[in-house]
Amino acid sequence: MTTYNTNSTTFGTTLVAARISGAVHSAIDAAVFWNNARLTRNALTLLSNRELEDIGLSRGDIETVARTR
Repeated sequence: MTTYNTNSTTFGTTLVAARISGAVHSAIDAAVFWNNARLTRNALTLLSNRELEDIGLSRGDIETVARTR
């Protein structure tokens, strides 16, 4: 007769590890997005109004462009 161990916690452990991994990946993605927005904001801020106009932007558009994924 074959018996199966149904009291194993392997599935639960795997689920917890997957959630932790997902949380870490989300945190890293958020940090990368924040840094890219910061770099974009800084680069656009250094441009003159004329240069911004040449690329179709104004000073008021900088934050919106920086936060766009």
